[in-house]
Amino acid sequence: MEAAMGWYADQVLPRVVNAACGAEVARPLRRRVCAGLHGDVVEIGFGSGHNVPFYPPAVTRVDAVEPSDVGWRLARDRVRASPVPVRRAGLDGQSLPFEDDTFDTALSTWTLCTIPDAGAALREVRRVLKPGGTLHFVEHGLAPEQDESVRRWQRRLEPVNKRLLGGCHLTRSPVAVLADAGFVITALDVFYEEGVPKPLAADSLGVALSP
Repeated sequence: MEAAMGWYADQVLPRVVNAACGAEVARPLRRRVCAGLHGDVVEIGFGSGHNVPFYPPAVTRVDAVEPSDVGWRLARDRVRASPVPVRRAGLDGQSLPFEDDTFDTALSTWTLCTIPDAGAALREVRRVLKPGGTLHFVEHGLAPEQDESVRRWQRRLEPVNKRLLGGCHLTRSPVAVLADAGFVITALDVFYEEGVPKPLAADSLGVALSP
């Protein structure tokens, strides 16, 4: 059983994520979250490179952190077509192989839900960002407090969701995790993605400052 789940996680799941994350509905959100990126960028959870077409001209290079070999192979054509240099520079967001104060900006899109220790990953992002650097994020997670019925469904579905989607948490609050890691959120939009069941679609999109 463990071998089967390992094969699923290594070979099947990256292709499922590639198809799901390539959905047309996500493109405007990717454009929004990438706006304002500049200089040297670290992107955690690079996946198969669906953000690449939306890097603005002010970006000078992107260091991609992506654990999946299959995901990186699926990104090949997007990386080759990018006017911005992109290199795979790390495998684990919880332990980034960069010097302190390396990057001007950082990017995370639908990533914090699957990192086992999201707080550790965000502390690493803060370490490698220059003082005053910003993390641009769009993440799904716990529904707004007033939507308790949605939260109940999230609690029911989370065990299955984690098993099928690489440990993806439905009840993790990205805003709380960012704050706990020492980020100051300077812009935030909370909404449900269109065309997606609400328990899976509670998004937070914004910018977080590393003081």
